[in-house]
Amino acid sequence: MQFIGQYLWPFIRIGAMFMAAPVIGARTVTPRVRVLLALFVTILVSPMIEIPSGVDILSVNSFMMVANEALIGLALGFSFQVVLHIFVLAGQLIAMKMGLGFASMNDPSNGITVTVLSQFYLLLSTILFLIFDGHLLMIALIVESFSSFPIGGAGFGSEQFIQIASMGSWMFSAALVVVLPLFTAMLVINMAFGIMNRSAPQINVFTVGFPITLIFGLLFMWLSLIVFLPYFERVFDTAGLFGRSLMRLP
Repeated sequence: MQFIGQYLWPFIRIGAMFMAAPVIGARTVTPRVRVLLALFVTILVSPMIEIPSGVDILSVNSFMMVANEALIGLALGFSFQVVLHIFVLAGQLIAMKMGLGFASMNDPSNGITVTVLSQFYLLLSTILFLIFDGHLLMIALIVESFSSFPIGGAGFGSEQFIQIASMGSWMFSAALVVVLPLFTAMLVINMAFGIMNRSAPQINVFTVGFPITLIFGLLFMWLSLIVFLPYFERVFDTAGLFGRSLMRLP
């Protein structure tokens, strides 16, 4: 039982993190690959982890430990999953403002239908996430979490659950920062169409306005890509600090 627990308890926490993590936890990655990755990481880090002795794997206490370990891993993976969903939400807002809400496609990573612009931002942010070694940062945090949240010890408290809930407001505010310049530009264009409609009522604004709105929306989105990299870096650093705070790491 002691030998099995030496690898079972770390495997549950690491496997839960891989299940909720971005890129690795996507539906395009088979569960067999995630299990193998979690197993390899567990074999590497299990000699450095102190495992409580005398724990019966088939007892009620062990089931509580399983839930506790899975919750810690899921919370860490979720904190980095929000980073990518910030830009997915930004793409949804931009598409609705430009009139491209009908142009949707299937997202293979999440198994849902999103707009084309959301898929573009998701692919771009995924590449940057891998370039910034986000997957290595998650593995480092989950390994360091065994010192702050030892196996068999106290799990998450009310402070950690409040931090997880606050990620929702941060996601919406960060996505709004991405789309705010484009929203302002589109507002000016719509005001110009309103003035044109009042001065020349015989012009069909809906026929003229849609292609012009679409063209200017794509132009402003292309110009906004100049600041995409530094903004993603700032969001990624914030998520890393949040992950360390969630795991009670200095």
